[in-house]
Amino acid sequence: MIQGHGDDRYRFDREIRADFSSNVYSHVDLEPLKAHLRHRIDVIGRYPEPEPYTLEKALAARLAIDPAAICVTSGATEAIYHIAHAFQDAHSTILGPTFSEYADACRLYNSEPSAKRALIWLCNPNNPTGGVIPKDDLVKAIEANPETVFVIDQSYGFFTKEELLTAKEAVGYPNVLQLHSMTKRYAMPGLRLGYVTGHPALIEQLRRVRMPWSVNALAIEAGLYLSAHPDTAPIDLEALLAETRRLREALNAIPGLTAEATKTHFFLCRLESGRAADLKQRLAEEYGLLIRDAANFEGLGEGHFRIATQTSAENDLLVEAIRNILQNNG
Repeated sequence: MIQGHGDDRYRFDREIRADFSSNVYSHVDLEPLKAHLRHRIDVIGRYPEPEPYTLEKALAARLAIDPAAICVTSGATEAIYHIAHAFQDAHSTILGPTFSEYADACRLYNSEPSAKRALIWLCNPNNPTGGVIPKDDLVKAIEANPETVFVIDQSYGFFTKEELLTAKEAVGYPNVLQLHSMTKRYAMPGLRLGYVTGHPALIEQLRRVRMPWSVNALAIEAGLYLSAHPDTAPIDLEALLAETRRLREALNAIPGLTAEATKTHFFLCRLESGRAADLKQRLAEEYGLLIRDAANFEGLGEGHFRIATQTSAENDLLVEAIRNILQNNG
């Protein structure tokens, strides 16, 4: 998804005052991490580890799993492409509407799959809907289909109160790969850092296709720091989800707009008439507010857009701007 993703502020000439288009909650204190990286900036003068062994050991220790059960990547998106590459002989089923990179990666590598095995791709919590598959249902499906590899993207796992399959539980299954995003949790999308956990036999297949030095030295330093200090950039999840409920209620009070249910801090909205692309353009150009036009998610329509909750003051600005635009259109 090179075009049509979130956080595309570079497309607009005016300053963006508040960004609701990316599923990153950006109001966190990253000063401790930044101070550490400033202190370690000299690492850019030498090659990083060709494979991030040290970070994999540190993360494995924190998750209480075998280092052989983890593969660190340059963001969760790189992990998606590694999986599609490593399992290019598989038939993939994607539960949508969902993140388009699963389909893009499969198209790149799975042009004529021999279907020696099956992969099921799912996002939990799901982007863009915010839905969560109950843990019990997911475990039943995993255990009932031992020949199918379940690729579970838990990049937004921190941002829900629903019970999810833990990394320690998942690595015990020979048919589960989990994706994790430090980018999302710690609001550092410019740095690119993620990892995959799974049974060592599956992880070994990913390591065979991972390019050397793909995770840069500063990203490794950030990962090591955050592994040792996991409470960096604290987020009050209860308050964030409560604010999400308030924001949805306010948007649902606007005629012509539906804000759909969610189990996390982002959610879909749907216009009864008109295009989300036009609403996005006006919000950015007239108000300096950025939303995610969701029309390019397979299965959604041109009236869909996605919002990620930000501060109360920013959320109020968005509600008022959308109300003004829709009322004027009417």
